[in-house]
Amino acid sequence: MTPGDKADLTFRRERWRSLCSGVIETAGNTFLLLIATRHFDAGPVAKSLVAAGGSVGLLLTPLVVNRIQKQGSRPSEAVARMLSVGAVAMLVAALVPAEWGPLFAVFCVIALATPFSVIPLLTQIYQDNYPAERRGRLYSQAVMLRIGAAIVFAGAAGLWLDPHPSDSFPGWFNHLLVATAGIPGRDRILIVLFAAAFAAAAWSVAPVPSSPLPAALGAHPLHAWRYVRSDRVFRQALIAWMLMGFANLAMLPLRVEYLGNPRYGLAKPAGEIALLTLVIPNIARLLISPLWGRLFDRSNFFVLRCVLNVGFALGIAAFFTSDTTAGLVVGAIIYGISNAGGDVAWALWVTKFAPAERVADYMSVHTFLTGVRGVLAPFLAFQVVRHFSPAAMGWIAGAMILAATVILLPEIRASRRKAG
Repeated sequence: MTPGDKADLTFRRERWRSLCSGVIETAGNTFLLLIATRHFDAGPVAKSLVAAGGSVGLLLTPLVVNRIQKQGSRPSEAVARMLSVGAVAMLVAALVPAEWGPLFAVFCVIALATPFSVIPLLTQIYQDNYPAERRGRLYSQAVMLRIGAAIVFAGAAGLWLDPHPSDSFPGWFNHLLVATAGIPGRDRILIVLFAAAFAAAAWSVAPVPSSPLPAALGAHPLHAWRYVRSDRVFRQALIAWMLMGFANLAMLPLRVEYLGNPRYGLAKPAGEIALLTLVIPNIARLLISPLWGRLFDRSNFFVLRCVLNVGFALGIAAFFTSDTTAGLVVGAIIYGISNAGGDVAWALWVTKFAPAERVADYMSVHTFLTGVRGVLAPFLAFQVVRHFSPAAMGWIAGAMILAATVILLPEIRASRRKAG
């Protein structure tokens, strides 16, 4: 198979996987949290577990990469197997009785962990199959499909959970909402749809061409950490990403809490929560994603990262310091624009620094640290918000992101000196 054929097949199958990933993304970001709160009456610990499900998968990435290196399996086959496990776990979650909220959270964590645990394997596939000069563009085009699927599914699922006729809807649509309002088990049907998305994602990625990973440089599953010690630029980028990522991941689940909990005076319905946390940000991501893909291919990575950091800080501040619809919408749009660039930068940045055959190793360190902050940040956020206002937490998060930007400024100057 020629490099061009390999890239075309990868891109074609990746587009199918991205459509499924858009559906799965709405599960972890919003709907499983809503179901845990409303149907299972989950407490702070259970909600924190659901919010941290993807981060648990990121913590497992060094173990997954090490295992695949030892087995000599093709990365695409390993990804398909893990996504199949996620489908089964999601089906089991749909069968959990309403009074067993902690058990529901456990199976949600298992399911949500699977697509995140294989991210370094996917990054290695992008490194091997996509040409360097088009990698960001191809990735961002697939992401657009993921975003579009998330927008459509979020809107439909929000209406499915809370069907309320409106004067802005066509008459036939309002009749449909009224006719389906009495369907029992809406929450569980939605969870089954998430399980189907996992299964379809596994089917889509299995035929992607990939080569077995090179043997590990050490027997220990965390052997890739040697690159943190030996590669100074990699180390600095990881430190900055820890500050920025911790702040962002702490505030992400609090968007649902801020909008839905009557304690903060908003108490928005599920449809409006989905609009502000999923639909509007994802429309912004959809429109701007191709630009970020081209910028990733052509610009200095550290400059790109600093611009994104400023955007995240502004988005958090605007969202959590406002109680008006206009302010919430502005915050959601800024966050969506920044998140579009964050998608590309987060998934591909190690391809600019790591040796080609060690991209999965470098990425496993990055994803592991993302998992650490992803597990700790939501848990701490749900505890701290009991004592501080979301607005105060938003300002603190913004300050952390700006500090991460300052850390990267010397790397920008160093890279410019090398280029000059």
